[in-house]
Amino acid sequence: MDELRQLPIPLLVWYRENARTLPWRSDPTPYHVWVSEIMLQQTRVAAVLDYYHRFLETAPDVSALAALPQDRLMKLWQGLGYYSRARNLQKAAKQVTEDHGGVFPNTYEAIRALAGVGDYTAGAIASIAFGLPVPAVDGNVLRVIARIAGDSGDITTPAMKKKVTAALAEVIPLDAPGDFNQALMELGATVCLPNGAPLCERCPAAPLCRAFQEGRTGELPVKAAQKARRVEERTVYLLFHGDSVALRRRPERGLLAGLWEYPNELANGSDWPERWGLSAPLTRAGTGKHIFTHIEWHMTALAGELDGPALPDGWVWADRQSLRDVYAVPNAFQSFSRLVADRLGHF
Repeated sequence: MDELRQLPIPLLVWYRENARTLPWRSDPTPYHVWVSEIMLQQTRVAAVLDYYHRFLETAPDVSALAALPQDRLMKLWQGLGYYSRARNLQKAAKQVTEDHGGVFPNTYEAIRALAGVGDYTAGAIASIAFGLPVPAVDGNVLRVIARIAGDSGDITTPAMKKKVTAALAEVIPLDAPGDFNQALMELGATVCLPNGAPLCERCPAAPLCRAFQEGRTGELPVKAAQKARRVEERTVYLLFHGDSVALRRRPERGLLAGLWEYPNELANGSDWPERWGLSAPLTRAGTGKHIFTHIEWHMTALAGELDGPALPDGWVWADRQSLRDVYAVPNAFQSFSRLVADRLGHF
């Protein structure tokens, strides 16, 4: 990957002229960088901005995050998805509070040991917040480097990630490691785009990029095909009583752990799960679909009015105010939010 030796100067010049103005860049404290990097995992910048501001208003520092009630944390995260990120954020905040006296650790190894922090996130925090010359290699960076170097290695493999990390460690500028890492991320997010559509005419690396010079930008990077997702047919029960809808909390482990949901189950041909001890006339209320990383839910909703307020253990009645302010219902059920809102009054 000899091409990379020529990369730092043109890349840094380009970054300092073209970098997007982002709040965590304007005030790159370790806490701010950490929160932003966790939020940005598999999530677009535009989707993160409002969440970032609201999150810092409620949890402005590590100690506030460590002490935040879990339901409040989940409500702040509602809509961002991948909720294990939020739980790991709080777990890591407690680690910082208990193991580091509330002061964010300043070495790569100690940062990497925090819950939910992988190689990339540790590298990003170490370089941006502490000026340590450590690469931060994510999917964007892997794509950029594979094209510049003309490398046909599969970027989904640990071997390719290790190879790119080692190559970048040799060229990362000691006086600007944070800018260099952010410049690579920025280039991948705004110019060296995926799916064969890079904006090469705007790229500072074009003169030294082998993929561009050889007309191979559509072929690189090489990425193994993902396994097909498992499809689950589910029945969702929208159960009302007066001005409230029934919710139940999901188990503390597994998919959407600890969040609130409209009761649902794998479709089995039965219109009503008698084991819940409930009865009500149900009508078909619509369909929805939600795609997780490895599972795809195809949902059919049945709606009805319960005669009384009694509910199974672990269930609650939620009115429109508590749906807005208290209970975090994941986007998996977004297909039915309008129906619920119309029934309870918009929230």
